Amino acid sequence: MSSFGSCTVVVGCQWGDEGKGKIVDVLAEDVDIVARYQGGANAGHTVHVDDDEFILHQIPSGILHEGRRCLLGNGVVLDILQFFEEYDKLAERGIDLAGRVGVSRRAHLLMPYHRVMDRAVESAADVKIGTTGRGIGPAYEDKAGRRGVRVADLGNPERLERRIAVSLERVQQRLEGLGAEAGQDLQSAMDQALALGDRLLEISVDTGPEISAALAAGKRVLMEGAQGTVLDLDHGTYPFVTSSNTTAAGAAIGTGIGPTAIDDVVGVVKAYITRVGEGPLPTGFDAEMDERMRELGGEFGATTGRPRRCGWFDAVISRFAAQVNGLTGLAVTKLDVLDTLPEIQVATGYRMPDGSVVTDFPADTWSLGQVEPVFETHPGWGAPTTEARSLDDLPKNARAYLDRIEELTETPIRWVSVGTRRSQIIQV
Repeated sequence: MSSFGSCTVVVGCQWGDEGKGKIVDVLAEDVDIVARYQGGANAGHTVHVDDDEFILHQIPSGILHEGRRCLLGNGVVLDILQFFEEYDKLAERGIDLAGRVGVSRRAHLLMPYHRVMDRAVESAADVKIGTTGRGIGPAYEDKAGRRGVRVADLGNPERLERRIAVSLERVQQRLEGLGAEAGQDLQSAMDQALALGDRLLEISVDTGPEISAALAAGKRVLMEGAQGTVLDLDHGTYPFVTSSNTTAAGAAIGTGIGPTAIDDVVGVVKAYITRVGEGPLPTGFDAEMDERMRELGGEFGATTGRPRRCGWFDAVISRFAAQVNGLTGLAVTKLDVLDTLPEIQVATGYRMPDGSVVTDFPADTWSLGQVEPVFETHPGWGAPTTEARSLDDLPKNARAYLDRIEELTETPIRWVSVGTRRSQIIQV
């Protein structure tokens, strides 16, 4: 008689770039399946294995562990060109991919015209969102408008041709309205993408039944999200958000399993906070400190290379993330980046324009640009933490700082990262 397996979701609890990839990489050692449940090639997970660095955009970072099955769920918008470019580069670097990667037949395809539209709309917008220009928003827009192209459509060439022809005509009309042009390379990119259709169909699966069967057989599943909680379409700093549900509930919808199958939700936070793109950052540093922290932490986007804005740890956001995701544990990354700072601040609330202080994350995004963070100051530890392999190895003040994060978020810390390598993650 089989025993039911376990399902863990790893979710970002800030504005993305929290280091989810390295946590997934560590947890993947003890699971059978790693599944990505939303987002597209706008995400970037950086993982260091010995002296090698891997930057993964769509394929789950569990692929770096031999024998793990890696799935892309129906909630993902798949950039077929970028996907196979990533796939082939991993194969060239000696990663065995045979039979290990599956893509949901229900997943929507991100086509080259989505990238063209993304750049044109952002360029023409009065209020910039700060998109990566990878076509994510337009792809989800087509999905919600019931005019998208799914992996399953690749098996019906006539239907596929009709849907794409209609989409291209609509895109051309919108571009003309924006005063933009598609460019000469669009048709070539379309031809390249569609030429990969048969190859994609060969690895297409129905992720819901596969994951459910694995759990019923007692196997362990790890769900991997992209971006972070306050970039969630419903719960984030709208409109400065991504176009999918990044929170833990999206893991069930985005892979085709029931929510009761999820046992554990691990939230990942940096020991400070960063943000790429437009929108408010309430605890943001001044220009000098921002530059210093960016250099200390190597805060440049894995997908675009854009510099990240940096700020102090925001407990208002982390408490909100604990609530909306139902966190069962925290992973704190980049503690070592704070090693040289004499003092460290933590925001425990926001002073609103009317003078009131709130500790709940406000729905009104525009007010976030006007709040004054309520800070408490903690002494730094002035000592390296990169060689620590247990909590007892950490300086006293570093331990106290982690204790305060745990207290403010009302969530137990289960992992602490003090460097980029696998060996530099402390399991509590």
